[in-house]
Amino acid sequence: MLRTPVSGRSLWKSSNFSVSVKRMWGTPRSHPLRLERRCSQGPCVQRNQTDTGHPLWKGPVSVPGGTRQSPINIRCRDSVYDPRLKPLMVSYAAESCLYVWNTGYFFQVEFDDSTEGSGISGGPLENHYRLKQFHFHWGAVDTWGSEHTVDDRAYPAELHLVHWNAAKYRSYKEAVLGDSGLAVIGVFLQLGAHREPLQKLVEVLPEVKHKGAQVAMGPFQPSCLLPACRDYWTYPGSLTTPPLTESVTWIILREPVQVARNQLAAFRTLLFSAPGEEEKAMVNNCRPLQAPMDRKVRSSFRPVEEGTRF
Repeated sequence: MLRTPVSGRSLWKSSNFSVSVKRMWGTPRSHPLRLERRCSQGPCVQRNQTDTGHPLWKGPVSVPGGTRQSPINIRCRDSVYDPRLKPLMVSYAAESCLYVWNTGYFFQVEFDDSTEGSGISGGPLENHYRLKQFHFHWGAVDTWGSEHTVDDRAYPAELHLVHWNAAKYRSYKEAVLGDSGLAVIGVFLQLGAHREPLQKLVEVLPEVKHKGAQVAMGPFQPSCLLPACRDYWTYPGSLTTPPLTESVTWIILREPVQVARNQLAAFRTLLFSAPGEEEKAMVNNCRPLQAPMDRKVRSSFRPVEEGTRF
């Protein structure tokens, strides 16, 4: 994450953001994609430098001076149960869903954030945060794709629901750059049963195959993409695409949701490229893991027995 349109296009085109990108990423150079990740879902075929991926990850993968970059590997044994953490309260208005578009990095579903109607509160948050958008990250194959990992386990994909602190900032654009500006719920996707609520999104993907394509969406309830269990880990982190600002309170749900293999395969039919450009499959749109830097990962639940899997 994150690239959200402002006035019809993207924060990416803001002058402040472009300066941040250059300062933080420097001159592009070759870099392998996430070779350090280990998969518990069978042997991983390592990606090499010729893999189809986004040019964003041909350059440096860390931020000079950054102390709370994301994503990270969550180690269950090192997380700290915090009884002061509140239950996560989720209240989304389906009618606030506006459209889905291909950002050139992932497909993103936008919401009307002009009122308090859709958002989250509780959990580690001090006030209500408004829903701005959600998007997914996924791999070229089913053994990786999530940005975060749990005990070195990668999932095939990860959903991010992005919210901003309207009590503290006047706009999403300001919140992206500010302290405690954003709250992002992360949900892991694993292969399993067909997920009917996801199918509505899958069916519109052919209309946003190319970069820049956009299609209106009718009412859509994003809470249908969440697991029944709302146990979570939380830690202070950053955006996972430039400008990589350290403005995010991450809320990573412990329980993954199941999706069918053909539903996930539909994500890979999208393209990084615009019409007329050389076609590049939209896969591996995930940032490499970042150093935890002595950050504390708190959990809303007591540790489970070693070896227990979700």
